[in-house]
Amino acid sequence: MFAILAERALGPRLYGIFPEGRLEQYMPSIRLRTEQLRDPQLSAEIAVKLARFHGMVMPFNKEPKWLFGTIDRYMEQILKLKFVRDAHVKKFNKLMKYNLQAELESLRTLLAETPSPVVFCHNDVQEGNILMLDNRDPSSNEKLMLIDFEYSSYNYRGFDFGNHFCEWAYDYTYDQWPFFKANMENYPNRQQQLHFIRNYLAESGGYSESTMHEDQARIEEEMIIETNRYALASHFLWGLWSIIQAKISTIEFGYMDYALCRFDAYFKQKKLFT
Repeated sequence: MFAILAERALGPRLYGIFPEGRLEQYMPSIRLRTEQLRDPQLSAEIAVKLARFHGMVMPFNKEPKWLFGTIDRYMEQILKLKFVRDAHVKKFNKLMKYNLQAELESLRTLLAETPSPVVFCHNDVQEGNILMLDNRDPSSNEKLMLIDFEYSSYNYRGFDFGNHFCEWAYDYTYDQWPFFKANMENYPNRQQQLHFIRNYLAESGGYSESTMHEDQARIEEEMIIETNRYALASHFLWGLWSIIQAKISTIEFGYMDYALCRFDAYFKQKKLFT
């Protein structure tokens, strides 16, 4: 996957591989910060980059098994977990009261009713995986590069959009416990979502100059619904992932707090888009 993306100039160049890893191009750059995702020019470029990513034909299984395959696997692991620390036990019990298995079936049904094309998705378009390249003209539309393709696979387009929009609300650079800050007011509003969607469609050929105004409006409206419903899947997936990390990770991070935060956002979002 990395080699193909490197060949197509959609990621750093690949110089070679060896049994335990690879040599890849060093890109003089800095990672984006959460607040930069809201910059209209940068948001437009992320949309364009995502459209190019989605337009690729990759030699992998084209069935969109990744999303619910991963969620189901995480759910299976969670049902076997036992926590011993009091703080963990209380938070875990609170999460289990949501009846996540029943909630998952409800989400599965909702997304089955929500049309979304299957494309090659990045699946983790957050600020830490977007590089701002050095020495680029400030007026250039080619300042950014997507990296970190470990979750990439064929998946529903709406997940990449919804997942990216969720990341507008989470800052992982906070240097005190729980080492993240959540501000759901930063989740993109309708105009910010439309700005992203229009730039994506312009790049992907989703509509052309001959597309009637009414058709454009309908396409955009359908994509807003698609995106915000798939944002539910993002909250669900990373909420489950975080519960598992609370058990196995040695990184100092408030994983249980993050899981609670994501499921809280899930239920609030669900009221708005179902």
